[in-house]
Amino acid sequence: MSLINKMLQDLDARGTPDGRGDAAGIRSVPERERGLPRALVFGGAAGLTAAAIALGWVYLKRPAVPPVLINVASTPVLAPVVAAPVAPVVALEPEPVFQAEEVAPAPAKARPAELRRIVEKAARPAAASVVKTPAPAASERIIDGKQVTAQQRVENEYRRALAQLQDGRVSDAMLALQQTLQLDPRHQGARETLVRLLLEAQRPDEAARQLQLSLALDPKQPAQAMMLARLQLDKANGGAAALETLTRSLPHAADNGEYRAFLAGVLQREQRYREASEQYQQALQTAPDNSVWWMGLGIALQADNHPAQARQAFERAKGLQTLSPQLQAFVERKLVQLTAAVSK
Repeated sequence: MSLINKMLQDLDARGTPDGRGDAAGIRSVPERERGLPRALVFGGAAGLTAAAIALGWVYLKRPAVPPVLINVASTPVLAPVVAAPVAPVVALEPEPVFQAEEVAPAPAKARPAELRRIVEKAARPAAASVVKTPAPAASERIIDGKQVTAQQRVENEYRRALAQLQDGRVSDAMLALQQTLQLDPRHQGARETLVRLLLEAQRPDEAARQLQLSLALDPKQPAQAMMLARLQLDKANGGAAALETLTRSLPHAADNGEYRAFLAGVLQREQRYREASEQYQQALQTAPDNSVWWMGLGIALQADNHPAQARQAFERAKGLQTLSPQLQAFVERKLVQLTAAVSK
């Protein structure tokens, strides 16, 4: 400030002729009187500058998202996503699968593979059953807005049964199969699948009834006749019923060697040896290298008092060398007996 006062004093001295200031004219202001307003100006400017710098620093350092208080009671908010604890995986026990009842061997527990086998066997005859009973137009129904014939309803029910069987729901599948047979008693795929499931469930009497119903409607089913005959043989004095079943379907199994050999065995069991040997001979025409059937023929001929022919049959069975060790030993004993009988 002293520099500014000096400059003012110099200007004041140059403004008068004698170099002195006029008391009534321009005169220098005392240092304290002239310095106070300028100090305020500079001080205010410095203060404003500092305030601006401070505000800028605060603005730059402010948080990205200011905290906001939320009234939980009045404002709906999304709950934080919390990872739920993973529930332990529990292995579901499969529904109990019924045991299979075979005619000769002891029953064994059915496995999932056995259910798949039943489903695969059932699916094959299903296509043939579609054309057996065409539904009349009067039997059409509207289901879910679609026109469905009676035959389509049958096939839908049958497919539902197979799907339940694949899922292991055996009881539901059996009910669906029974419903299928109520809609179409001639549906062989449903009938045979139901019979197999009944045997798996150790319910042979119900299986036999289903087979009897099926054969009464259509006797041209040798496989079902053989299955029914096996079930009948398990009963006391069931040989006569088995023979009746097999004889009824025999005209439809003329070229079936398995069928004739099975019939021969039943006849042999009923001590009708001559008829048994005839059926074995016809069976062997379809399979000349079946050693078991040759052995059966030898037994029937020996029992019917034809030792020479029986010996030939046993020799043929032995010569094929396809018998099990037990049966091979049995045939050799028979040959020894027949050789001794012929030499006498």
